[in-house]
Amino acid sequence: MRSRATAPLRGEETGSTLLLTIFYGVLALALVLVVTSATSLYLERKRLFTLADGAALAAAESWRLDEVRLEGDVLVFGLDEASVAAAAAGYLGDAAHSLRGLELVRADSSDGRSASVTLRAVWHAPISTDLVPVTVPIEVTADARSVFH
Repeated sequence: MRSRATAPLRGEETGSTLLLTIFYGVLALALVLVVTSATSLYLERKRLFTLADGAALAAAESWRLDEVRLEGDVLVFGLDEASVAAAAAGYLGDAAHSLRGLELVRADSSDGRSASVTLRAVWHAPISTDLVPVTVPIEVTADARSVFH
């Protein structure tokens, strides 16, 4: 009697695991897509920050030895806006990169010893879908200080 009572129940549930399998497959695919895109965005930001860091370091070291003067016990460097911007732009022109839409937003020196460089680029999703935006602008700022011993 038990076998007759459970037989109709098994017959009514056919196909429900197929729907669940399809749903979880689509969910897993969407999750993999989002994680892949987020990782790509993170790595692109790190590349941009590395480039900005190198440009800031080149700009901070762009002073000339004849512009260094001693005021009391402190060495004063001759970093100005024009030399910082020129050094950062020169570094970006020589550096090899694969960033899209790279632009130098700002390169300046507030205290004559350090340089601040802001770069902007555009990230493109590896696979564009409705879940992940196609492009995202990225902007980073890096600071470097010149040390003279």
